Amino acid sequence: MSQKFPEYKQLDLAAINKEVEKWWKEENTFEKSIEIRKDNKPFVFFEGPPSANGTPGIHHVMARSIKDVVCRYKTLTGHKVDRKAGWDTHGLPVELSVEKTLGITKEDIGKKITVKEYNNTCRKEVMKYTDLWENLTQQMGYWVDMDNPYITYDNRYIETVWHLLKKMFDKGLLYKGYTIQPYSPAAGTGLSTHELNQP
Repeated sequence: MSQKFPEYKQLDLAAINKEVEKWWKEENTFEKSIEIRKDNKPFVFFEGPPSANGTPGIHHVMARSIKDVVCRYKTLTGHKVDRKAGWDTHGLPVELSVEKTLGITKEDIGKKITVKEYNNTCRKEVMKYTDLWENLTQQMGYWVDMDNPYITYDNRYIETVWHLLKKMFDKGLLYKGYTIQPYSPAAGTGLSTHELNQP
């Protein structure tokens, strides 16, 4: 940007967006917002991760805008705001997609295909739209560290969750209870509320 406050004769939001995006990239604005506050009180943000096996939609833009406003506010109040992106890589939609692609059913796992082959195929399938997500992230000016995301299929993530569950158990914070669990006889598994609402 040539001036501190450029004057626009005609409003072209798409062009302004590209100009600001380019300026932020050239100036490393996001990285600097963290670096200049490196000794300040931290505010750590782990994004509630989207699933990269689906394409982003307008509802993701809306949710991310709210997340970004909170992080920018904390930055303005002087905090060092680390923002970590993540990928949700678990769920029935991934499994069903892989089974359809491979032409198998759950019963074929371990017979027609090894568990390892199945898991590897799921890992590839679940990350197939990451380029669209990264592009959207950049276009909307959403500041989050996409270079070092946490990935829920990564053993470090899984082992951390088990470690935290163990600590909660040791403190008596976990208990056995009863709830109604939606179940899919076709898929042979329980369903989350998110999966239950899918076609």
